[in-house]
This record gives sequence, C-alpha cells and structure tokens, in this order.
Amino acid sequence: MNNLLDALSDKISSSTALYADVAGRIFLDEAPEGSQFPYIVISIISGVPEDTFTEKLDDILIQFSLFSISKSVTEIADMYADLKTLFDGAMLTITGDTCIWCERTNLVTMVEEVTTKEGTATVKHWAVDYAITVQD
Repeated sequence: MNNLLDALSDKISSSTALYADVAGRIFLDEAPEGSQFPYIVISIISGVPEDTFTEKLDDILIQFSLFSISKSVTEIADMYADLKTLFDGAMLTITGDTCIWCERTNLVTMVEEVTTKEGTATVKHWAVDYAITVQD
C-alpha cells in the first residue's frame, strides 16, 4: 500500500494545479488541527484482493476529501476539476506493481460547521472516490 500512496503523492507533484490549489496542504487520513483551508485529505476506504487464477489484483478505493472555507463554490469546484484532470483514467506509476485503471466512481458534497481560531465557520467538503485496480 505504501507504493500506491507514493504513486498518488508523485502524481500530485508540486508542479500540478491541484497542488497549487491547496498550497501543498495534502494529508493522509486527517488534517492536523488548525490546518489552513483549503486542503485535501486522502484516505484508503477499502482494499479487496482479487485472484483470477492467472492474475493477482487489488481493487482499492481511495477517497480524496476536498475542503474549502470559501463562501463561493469556485475554489472547491476548481480543486475538483484539477483532481479529475490528474486522476480520471490515470496510469499511476507504482513501484513493483502495475496500475490497471484509475476510475472516478463517486462524488458526495457536504457542508459542515467547524470551529476555527476565528470561531465557527461553514466548510464545503467534497468527497471524491476513485477505484484503482493494481496488479501484483
């Protein structure tokens, strides 16, 4: 799994629009307390082994949670567009494995209230799922 996480990190390199959208604030599993918005949290939702008798595959569901405190939809919509540009149909370079496909499967949008240093704020949270199939 480390190699897949490294491949995701490599794909979101400092030269990409997505990286610039969040000024590099991309975290695994959870953002540190007090993180400045906007940011992205990457989570592994599931990993299912699949043995076809001729191939050993892993079907992995990755979630990119996009967070924005902007009242306008523009910031989070730009993040979403840049995420799609990077990952829709991407062939990830995974050390020791082969990426078979990377496919966006779901988007859920939410609005949440969070406590910040300045008080309570409304945060847009878009959870975007990608199914990634990897061959050992």
